[in-house]
Amino acid sequence: MRITALAGGVGGARFLRGVRAAVPDAELTVIVNTGDDITLYGLRVCPDLDTVMYTLGGAIDEERGWGRVGETWGAKTELEAYGAPAAWFGLGDRDLATHLVRRQMMDAGYPLSQVTAALCDRWQPGATLLPMSDDRVETHVVVDVDGARKAIHFQEWWIKHRAALPAHAIVAVGAETATPAPGVLDAIAAADVVLLPPSNPVVSIGTILQVKGIRDALAERPVVGLSPIVGDAPVRGMADACLSAIGVETTAEAVGRHYGARSGGGLLDAWLVDTADAGASVPGVEVLAVPLLMHDLEATTAMARAALELAGA
Repeated sequence: MRITALAGGVGGARFLRGVRAAVPDAELTVIVNTGDDITLYGLRVCPDLDTVMYTLGGAIDEERGWGRVGETWGAKTELEAYGAPAAWFGLGDRDLATHLVRRQMMDAGYPLSQVTAALCDRWQPGATLLPMSDDRVETHVVVDVDGARKAIHFQEWWIKHRAALPAHAIVAVGAETATPAPGVLDAIAAADVVLLPPSNPVVSIGTILQVKGIRDALAERPVVGLSPIVGDAPVRGMADACLSAIGVETTAEAVGRHYGARSGGGLLDAWLVDTADAGASVPGVEVLAVPLLMHDLEATTAMARAALELAGA
C-alpha cells in the first residue's frame, strides 16, 4: 500500500507514527510544510521537517512535542545574555547540530530536499520525508504592533507573541512562485490514499496547498482528512487564531467545509471527526466520528486504521 500524507508539525508527526504502526509494510511518503521555516543567526531552521523527522526517528521530546529529547539550552542562555533579538526562539544545543549541517549543505549548493534526505539517513524515520518545495516560502502574519500595522514572520507571531496579536491576514510569501520539490507530485500520483493529518489547516496544510500543482494533483487521488478541532477547540496549539484570520469557525464541521468536497471542487472524499463532534456534516463528504485524541500510540494507531478503512470503503 502506498500512502502519502501532507503534514505540519506536532499533530501531524504524532499521527504519522500511528500510520506507521497501523500499516508497517506500507510505503509512506510525507510532504511537509516549509512555510514555518525561518533563518536565525545565519541558520536555516525547518521546524516542521525536524519535528516529523525527530518524532518518527525516536528522538523527539515527548513532553514538549518538539525539539530533541535530553536537550540542553546553553547556547540559548548565552544568546539571551547577549540580548540577541531572536533569543525568544528555542534553539537547543542538540538541535543546533541539525541546523548547522543543513546550513553547510545548503551553502554547498544542495537543495532542501537533498539535505532532508541526508539528515534522515541518520534518523531512519521509516518514511520518505519531502519538503513541499525546494523554493523559499515563509508565512508572514499581518498584525498591529505599537500602533503600526506590519507583517511579521509566523514564528514571531506564534512563539514570541503566542498568537495573541489579532491577525489581519496570513500570507505565504513566495508560495505563488514556488514549485513542488522533486518527488512530491509523483508521491501524490502513486498514492492509494492521501491523508490530511490533524495539522493546522491554515498554516500547515493550507500552505502546502498553495504550492503550484499540489492541489490539482490531489484531485486525482482519494483524500481522507482528520479534524484538528475537537469539541470546538484545537487539540493542540492555537489553530483557532489562524482560523479566525481567514474567517473560518473553530469547529470540526467548519474546517471540513473549508477543505470542501472533491465533488464540489474541494479536497475531501471523507472526513474524520471526534465523537464529541458526531453531528458534523460536510456536504458531499462521508463523515465518520471516532476518538481523535492521541493519548498514546494505541489510540493514534486506531485513528490511522479508521482513516485507512474509510479510504478503502
